[in-house]
Amino acid sequence: MKRKIFITGVSGFLGWHLCQKLQPTWDIYGTYFSHPLEIPGVKSAKINLVNESELKNLFLSIQPDAVIHTAALSQPNYCQNHPTQSYAINVQASRHIAQLCADAAIPCLFTSTDLVFDGLNPPYAETDPVNPVNIYGEHKVLAEQGMLEIYPQTTICRMPLMFGNPTPTATSFIQGFIHTLQQGQDLKLFIDEYRTPVSGTTAATGLQLALNQNIQGILHLGGKERISRYEFGQLMVEAFQLPKHHLQACRQTDVNMAAPRPQDVSLDSSQAFSYGYNPPPIAAELATLSSF
Repeated sequence: MKRKIFITGVSGFLGWHLCQKLQPTWDIYGTYFSHPLEIPGVKSAKINLVNESELKNLFLSIQPDAVIHTAALSQPNYCQNHPTQSYAINVQASRHIAQLCADAAIPCLFTSTDLVFDGLNPPYAETDPVNPVNIYGEHKVLAEQGMLEIYPQTTICRMPLMFGNPTPTATSFIQGFIHTLQQGQDLKLFIDEYRTPVSGTTAATGLQLALNQNIQGILHLGGKERISRYEFGQLMVEAFQLPKHHLQACRQTDVNMAAPRPQDVSLDSSQAFSYGYNPPPIAAELATLSSF
């Protein structure tokens, strides 16, 4: 019989990709909150992770052999404007999950973010000090610290910017970009914001590696290329044969946003690379995607 894995947030972009990756080798039990979906071979349940007793009852009924916690409020601008709601799901629920995993003595993986850094001293290794500039990043730091305090064997996987085809209930940031250009509208992208992006499929592969190799502590799962939003847009335009003249460069200061954004949170993922994590070039990943 397959071992049982409990994945929170299977209706999210990363959660869905993770189900596709792990389904051949695990019996998957997933949670969703606001976006019902059916994933073939996945037993999913609607649950409010903030409700500790509801979470505990579901966990005990499943008795999983491992947990990957991907559910989050992950839009920095939304979290900036709704800090109480962000804290409840991004911090409190994460701590509750760590406690359940500690009590059961099973692997616990948590997906954090590159936005725990301030962007002033990239690229960032796992040992570099965190210093978030927005509430979303602050709450992810509190979740990381709280989970490790409760259950030191927790695996904290800091994820980069992720892209890919839309899932049944979620999209990545490129769908909006593509739609804007297909509508003949200008798309302004930052020339002064740098990340180390990977596809959703590659991100799921990294999480699978961390789980299979029982890597504990903090692990960065960024890509191999440091790239600006604008440079990413250039690759995207080329991959999907979109109108280049509508792609325009801008700076962070040109756009009014609720949440401050760090300029360069490129991840140094050499530790993960040494374990066998091998993200393909961004252009190659884009070439495998559909344009809608």
